[in-house]
Amino acid sequence: MAQLRIALAQTNPTVGDLSANADKLIAWTRDAAEREAHLVVFTEMFLTGYPVEDLVLRTSFVDASIRTLEEVARRLHDEGLGDLPVVVGYVDRAGLAPRVGQPKGAPLDAAALLHKGEVVTRTAKHHLPNYGVFDEYRYFVRGDRLPIFRLHGVDVAIAVCEDLWQEGGPVSVVGQAGAGLLVAPNASPYEKDKDDVRLELCARRAREAGCGLVYVNQIGGQDELVFDGDSIVVDAAGELVARGRQFKEELIVVDLDDLPVSEAEPGTYPYDAGDGSTITVERLVLSSEPVAAYPAVPAVIPEPLDVHAEVYSALVLAVRDYVAKNGFQSVILGLSGGIDSALTATIASDAIGPSRVNVVLMPSRYSSDHSLADAQELVRRQGVNAQVVPIADIVNAFEKEIDLSGLAAENLQARVRGMILMGLSNENGHLVLTTGNKSELATGYSTLYGDSAGGFAPIKDVPKTMVWELSRWRNAHSDPGFLLDAERPIPEESITKEPSAELRPDQRDTDSLPPYEVLDRLLDDYVEKDMGSQELIAAGHDPALVTRVIRLVDLAEYKRRQYPPGPKITPKNFGRDRRLPITNRWRESTG
Repeated sequence: MAQLRIALAQTNPTVGDLSANADKLIAWTRDAAEREAHLVVFTEMFLTGYPVEDLVLRTSFVDASIRTLEEVARRLHDEGLGDLPVVVGYVDRAGLAPRVGQPKGAPLDAAALLHKGEVVTRTAKHHLPNYGVFDEYRYFVRGDRLPIFRLHGVDVAIAVCEDLWQEGGPVSVVGQAGAGLLVAPNASPYEKDKDDVRLELCARRAREAGCGLVYVNQIGGQDELVFDGDSIVVDAAGELVARGRQFKEELIVVDLDDLPVSEAEPGTYPYDAGDGSTITVERLVLSSEPVAAYPAVPAVIPEPLDVHAEVYSALVLAVRDYVAKNGFQSVILGLSGGIDSALTATIASDAIGPSRVNVVLMPSRYSSDHSLADAQELVRRQGVNAQVVPIADIVNAFEKEIDLSGLAAENLQARVRGMILMGLSNENGHLVLTTGNKSELATGYSTLYGDSAGGFAPIKDVPKTMVWELSRWRNAHSDPGFLLDAERPIPEESITKEPSAELRPDQRDTDSLPPYEVLDRLLDDYVEKDMGSQELIAAGHDPALVTRVIRLVDLAEYKRRQYPPGPKITPKNFGRDRRLPITNRWRESTG
């Protein structure tokens, strides 16, 4: 039996920044070498970032990915790191003749083994996900090669992300071929409560393959997706050996003992993949002799985050990376004194620091004194930059020229606020954060070009009831990982008062919507679980309310299409996950 020390590079690449990603690979490999690792595993498509979407259909982008891979292999050697094998994800091409229905250039979601200045072998994702946020039939063709390389006597196989999630394919072949270890680069997006699903999956696949499994996952924000790390190592029995933290970049170094020493002959061998395809195993040898016995480093298994901690951490990371990766120095938002804008401001302060957060208090003729006071109290507690811009005179100027009443007059106030924020954004280069939550977005309870105007929507996928939960959770936690050091950053009055848009006298959200605790349960069943009207009624929802809410949700599709991107934290967000036609006369019947 043999030992191996594996370094899991749980990293945060930037899409399209191949040079910076390559530099990071060099730096992290040097760190792994200093910690005496025998193998470093980076994440899926690390060199290009993930997902790159239609960039893979550009010949120049794929050429750059392949060129960067070869250059970084040489750099590793030139910088004295060539003896340490590196597994890294990138974009390659299959070299297939063009045909209708095949992605342009036949791109591959690929991984390579780098050693001694060379690209020793390459593979590509076999199972292409085409559900939820994934659309990989549009971008990639299937891989059909499984490299198994011998490292210090242990046969190590490489499979990519989705190949763990589907039956048959590479994992089945690993079991047939008898590898001693399976390493899997991943870019698996976050959604709440996914960590237990991942662990169970890794344990099951390790038992199926008959070997230990190293699952290395990306972290970071990329547009609407957040990647949480949570890298996992299990042994051949599926028992957890080590785990990465969520939402943190880190090099996880793990010693694996009692790995089988192989004497299988090098060469290429076809295997039935059990999914109607044939996978060719390529066996090669880097080193045959096991390393001398050495003392293992203690394995680390961090305490899992509770649901509120992980959701809040995801939102903070999403804002931080959207700001940084898109070159913004600061953000701006409207602060009303209500809970949605209070939570959004707090997330922003925790993400980039309160000195870079700008808030605008824009009281109207209908704003209550306590709303302005609550907003000012948040400013005092957090130390964000604030200015007050009363909008009553601006609204009056509009109303002198055009006659508006009812909803049109209410929306005018929201649009004046949006115009002020966008003007200040243009003047100062701030990123405008919108403050709407998922419950409002679902039912169309927002104003186009008003409160929906902006560049990023931090709580877009957070139901209203969870907005309250996250606010209470954040007030109860002062974590050194947050940049904001106020122990209770959100005024209690903002949390406890009845929600209101304050666009007409004595207005309350319940004038237009059912109570949020009732609404959110119904929205969860309709939006997340895709229940039809009869199923919703059978689940205990009031029939009249089912009809009303379904109509609100369906009619608001055109608004959602014009809303800024925001981080996905639920199994089905608006945008990537849930896509319905705007022009649509299908209506659910409750009778």
